[in-house]
Amino acid sequence: MRPKFLVVWVAACVATLLAAAEPKAYRAARSVHLGYPGPDGEWFYNEMVVEQATPGSYFMACGWNTGYFGIQELSDHGAATGSKVVIFSVWDPTKGDDPKIVKSEDRVEVLHEGEGVKIRRFGGEGTGGQCMAPLAWKAGETNRFLLRGEVQGEKTAYTAWAWRADRNDWWKLATFRTRTGGLPLKGYYSFVEDFRRDGKSVGDVRRARFQNGWVRPAKGEWTPLSNARFTASGAEWESKDNIDAGLAGAGFFLATGGPTTNHTALHAVLKAAGPASPEPLKDLPSER
Repeated sequence: MRPKFLVVWVAACVATLLAAAEPKAYRAARSVHLGYPGPDGEWFYNEMVVEQATPGSYFMACGWNTGYFGIQELSDHGAATGSKVVIFSVWDPTKGDDPKIVKSEDRVEVLHEGEGVKIRRFGGEGTGGQCMAPLAWKAGETNRFLLRGEVQGEKTAYTAWAWRADRNDWWKLATFRTRTGGLPLKGYYSFVEDFRRDGKSVGDVRRARFQNGWVRPAKGEWTPLSNARFTASGAEWESKDNIDAGLAGAGFFLATGGPTTNHTALHAVLKAAGPASPEPLKDLPSER
């Protein structure tokens, strides 16, 4: 090998090794989830305490097989803190990500639109109907969520209520109906998500506690959600190791991003003490 080619070859090898040694630049923190085993239900109640937040965060408390319901801190053009909202979404019974091409008969129906909410169609992650409204939630406070899935023939009507701590009342947000084949609520889960995904968001911590979760069938008693399976998303542009989950009091916690250190293996089943009785559920809204 000629000297000048040897120099070029060595330089290329060194550059390759240095590139491999550099930490990968991720766009976002990894999404982390808790899956709760429970009976098919008509009612799903859960509580969540946000412990650490940053703009571009979704703290989802009540997820099920056809939708999800929680709170967000929006990313307001780089502001240090973002607007606080509650968001409730239900999917169309179709495949694809373009909401404009879904046939009218396949679209989620809007049966109730609460005062002060904004309802729109969404796409990009499946398609469906979405309800969003300002909600002045605060870190450290208990946020409460109630969801009903009422089977109506071959469809299911989903109604969401959010607790407004500043008004001390339940807010009926919306009722969406979609074709399900007549299925009740099932597949219960919660998650914490970084949706800012700007490369810097991976360095911010998002952490929340989930507690006092309950499910009730159409005919039956409230059942506590005392177990949860820890999972996480797997996109190659998400950081992998700075995630965690575990027990927190009688419930669970999820954390992702920043200096979060992992102590719980993915797919581990967490067993919490769970709520002792459904006593806190006695103040649920009377209009259902």
